[in-house]
Amino acid sequence: MTSPPAPQPDERKPGAFRYLLAALPLLIFASLALVFWSQLNSDRDISEIPSALIGTKAPKLDLPPLEGAMTPAGQPLPPLTDAAAKGKLTLVNVWASWCVPCRQEHPVILQLSKDPRLTVVGINYKDRNEDAVRFLGELGNPFSAIGVDPNGKAAIDWGVYGIPESFLVSADGTILYKRAGPFDEKTLKEGLMPAIEKALAGS
Repeated sequence: MTSPPAPQPDERKPGAFRYLLAALPLLIFASLALVFWSQLNSDRDISEIPSALIGTKAPKLDLPPLEGAMTPAGQPLPPLTDAAAKGKLTLVNVWASWCVPCRQEHPVILQLSKDPRLTVVGINYKDRNEDAVRFLGELGNPFSAIGVDPNGKAAIDWGVYGIPESFLVSADGTILYKRAGPFDEKTLKEGLMPAIEKALAGS
């Protein structure tokens, strides 16, 4: 006498694992949507991106000059080297003539260059020399020194991934503050100016 065959599971009925596997893409999408929604509805300025370089020594500056750029006295503008920022509270602004936000923030950089507490220097990023000189001739030159970075190597050293970007560097060469994106009234008031005051108070 033989035993009846053991009942086989009906493979047409998916188990809990199959349901979970099918729902996984939906769960991932919902999680990402929640993250994006929370970022958009937070008060945090997403352009205030932290930098791993803050609190460390600034990369070495040894960039050739922007040929044709002149000082207000009519002298050739010096190249951007460590000597241009040594011993001074310095704002390093990465810019280009083809960068629309750079043009938008340029009046702010001009205003900052008139602050006697601050030295403003520029890294001209992947630009054509004649275009950069024309840009400064049209809008004014806020920089006491400009270094040309035609292939973006210096920008990589500074951790730049979009321009304009600006770095506040202390008199001893430490990076104190980074701004990704153009300055405006809000970011000056809430970001750069407090960093300048703190740096001066510390010195």
